Amino acid sequence: MRKLLLLSIVTFGMNMNAQNVMTPELLWKLGRVSPIGLSSDGKKTFYKVTYPSVEENKSTTKFYSIPTNGGTATELESSDGLTIDKNISPDGKYIVYHEEVKVENVHGKDFYTELDKSDVQIYNGLNYRHWDTWNEGKFNHVFYRENREGSIGTDILKDEPFDSPQKPFGGDEDYVWSPDSKSILYVAKKKAGTDYAKSTNTDIYQYDIATGKTTNRTPNNPGYDTAPSFSPGGNLTWLQMKRDGYEADKNDIMVLIGGKEYNLTANWDGTVDSFKWSNDGKKLYFTAPIGGTKQLFQAAIPGKGTFAAKITQLTNGVFDVNDIVGFSGDLIVVTRTDMNHATELYTYNLKKKSWKQLTSVNDTLYNSIALSKIEKKMVTTTDNKQMVVWVVLPPNFDPTKKYPTLLYCQGGPQSALTQFYSFRWNLQLMAAQGYVVIAPNRRGMPGFGVEWNEQISKDWGGQVMEDYLAAVDQIGNEPYVDLARLGCVGASYGGYSVFYLAGIHGKRFKSFISHNGVFNLESMYGTTEEIFFTNWDAGGAYWEKNNPAAVNTYAQFNPKNNVDKWDTPILIFQGGKDYRVPIGQGQEAFQAAQLQGIKSRFVYFPDENHWILKPQNAMVWQREFFKWLQETL
Repeated sequence: MRKLLLLSIVTFGMNMNAQNVMTPELLWKLGRVSPIGLSSDGKKTFYKVTYPSVEENKSTTKFYSIPTNGGTATELESSDGLTIDKNISPDGKYIVYHEEVKVENVHGKDFYTELDKSDVQIYNGLNYRHWDTWNEGKFNHVFYRENREGSIGTDILKDEPFDSPQKPFGGDEDYVWSPDSKSILYVAKKKAGTDYAKSTNTDIYQYDIATGKTTNRTPNNPGYDTAPSFSPGGNLTWLQMKRDGYEADKNDIMVLIGGKEYNLTANWDGTVDSFKWSNDGKKLYFTAPIGGTKQLFQAAIPGKGTFAAKITQLTNGVFDVNDIVGFSGDLIVVTRTDMNHATELYTYNLKKKSWKQLTSVNDTLYNSIALSKIEKKMVTTTDNKQMVVWVVLPPNFDPTKKYPTLLYCQGGPQSALTQFYSFRWNLQLMAAQGYVVIAPNRRGMPGFGVEWNEQISKDWGGQVMEDYLAAVDQIGNEPYVDLARLGCVGASYGGYSVFYLAGIHGKRFKSFISHNGVFNLESMYGTTEEIFFTNWDAGGAYWEKNNPAAVNTYAQFNPKNNVDKWDTPILIFQGGKDYRVPIGQGQEAFQAAQLQGIKSRFVYFPDENHWILKPQNAMVWQREFFKWLQETL
């Protein structure tokens, strides 16, 4: 502990008072708020707070209740029985749940039982590993049983080699009871092996309890069908992407009314994050990125003969509206963040159009430190478009001083750059260490129309790079930006951006930091697990010489092709269990830098995936990040 404290003082205490600005240590003291739901009468809101401990390298969770109209929070012993359990059938007779089931033989001892000490794994198709785990022949299956002690469950997928909930991130949102309790609807991608790795075609299936028959409810849609739910009036509702293989396609809200499908958001130029029906079933509310933030929207249900709903944006401000928790009279309970504040619960009065903060888990800490100023700038791109750029200024900002400045490159490549609050890529924390942060909503960001969002596919190193440089060059005209101390940082596609800019930046930057970034598009194609992603964004395989899109991507937009032009110090982070951007990407980049005599460092996390999840690993990450900047800027 004393060594940790000493390093903290040495690292961050030289020119910043650790008591009045955000530090990595303070960041990891914040409680992480997650909603549970509302009581049946809507008068109470339940939530949990996870408190990470760097010293113990683990987290603890506490549960709370607070009056929805506002008041004092009460700690609870557990979350059991607080809200209506969606997994119990409406008639109370059954309960639905999921378990992992061994379906396929994979291990050597599965095939050769006498060789039970072998540790061989044998595969006949792709999907042999996914995200951060290897396929051991086990699949998530949905079960139901009678809602009583000792009842035996029925596997509704039986021996099928398919997952529901979907791996790696799916949960019980992937299945739901029908209102009459006679069937279960669930999400599954019923493809296996190589076909699974090449497709995004999930469907919504309906299992009939009485007959055991399963029916595909979305057979005609080739893309994602997810998030099945029912309106209070019994109308099936779900999210849908149209194109197979395109994981960032426009996400629309579909509803089945009178046996007919309606696309509520068909004529709206945006993409939906999540939705929730009002208690009376007369309105549907959803969240979506818009203009560099996430806001709350309302969809009016279409009348007879009308296909698309009237979409109304309800909220506006420099913040993100994330989860829609529930409704109580005129109040809608949501979670909110901004770049200075982690998640808290808020209520929004739908009639008065007013906000009220419901929880204040981290207010004491935030009130003890100086916060960053967040400015929204408009930058003209090289193709004469207007681009939103967030500029995060250091606490106690002095406009007469010059500050080292970081270009933040968002990942995805089609993840929204909004008023997010990250516990690793935390722009408030970067600014608190004395850096101006430039965060462009470059090509590929949702929230600026479908065309803007799609322009990055098959053009990873094209206009988007011009967008980055336009942001740096135009914001660089501000008198507080020290052009002699520019850095560039990012993860995933943002890490790719760092590698690519390192070969074309024209000596703008003095330091680079890439986390789990794509360095070599060819070896990425050969080792990543979801092939649909590289097929769509790269245009195809590197060996498809008659495919102009693929040929252009691998020739023009591969960072390794410009590595001979690297001339700037670079720090490379890499997770050992990242199978989306596998370890070879970071290794190739580090090796290229070292062999060319470029100051470089490789920070390897053997047990982490695409992110850094363990508290002490996260603290090492932060310290290495800022130590590198101190060394090079």
